Amino acid sequence: MNPYLPREAEIVERIQETPTVFTLRLRLTDGQPYGFEAGQFNMLYLHGVGEVPISIVAGGEADGLLTHTIRAVGRVTRGMMALRAGERIGLRGPFGRGWPLAAAEGREVVVVTGGLGCAPSVSIIHHILRHRERYGRLTILQGVKHADDLIWRTQYEAWSRQPEVRVLLVADVASPGWQGAVGRVTALFDRIELDAAHAIAMLCGPEGMMLASAAALEQLGLAAGDIYLSMERNMQCAVGHCGHCQFGARFVCRDGPVFAWPDIRDLLGVRGF
Repeated sequence: MNPYLPREAEIVERIQETPTVFTLRLRLTDGQPYGFEAGQFNMLYLHGVGEVPISIVAGGEADGLLTHTIRAVGRVTRGMMALRAGERIGLRGPFGRGWPLAAAEGREVVVVTGGLGCAPSVSIIHHILRHRERYGRLTILQGVKHADDLIWRTQYEAWSRQPEVRVLLVADVASPGWQGAVGRVTALFDRIELDAAHAIAMLCGPEGMMLASAAALEQLGLAAGDIYLSMERNMQCAVGHCGHCQFGARFVCRDGPVFAWPDIRDLLGVRGF
């Protein structure tokens, strides 16, 4: 497939998750095969408006649909929020380097997510639960600013009932009925069981959260090379040509969005990078 030309995708289902977050489930209309790695992203194109990079939440299941969860924050995503089932958009991808799920086989996996940027992490969970026999214990730590910001509550509850899966939720600000902890996601590290010698961690969210979480995981004994982060930048071409997502000597669209912690630790949190 030509990486510069979008393929047509039909919106099969649309779900309004919160007032500003929605999910589109898409079917490619050309009948050509599509495969992706958990952690990769697509460029979604709204005709006559523009395109944006969106992480792939799920795809390749029995129904053959691709799932993207989107927050309406700009002109393109606000336009996409107005779309309904039956309408069509353009899709380029998949792009980038995904999570090291092959290297994680036989090990316990810790998934740490902060804020609303949890879509790349959900693809990890879906993969592990589809291939449960290949992985050890799965620990999911999800932090949000306000308890009302948490989406996919039903999914978290279902995941927590799976064998060898533990889900811990935390919010900076609680709301009535909130059952999770209160504080930052790093406060949850004291509550997890971690066999650091046989574990791997995958982080996604605001850079400050990932910086603090990576440091905390190292203090728990996890090797720096076993910590991976999904970075977010302004990606426009998705193939490393335009330079908008340059991150030091690397390009997030081509060399990421998933990076090993030692490869970027000196740049994370530095103004200008």
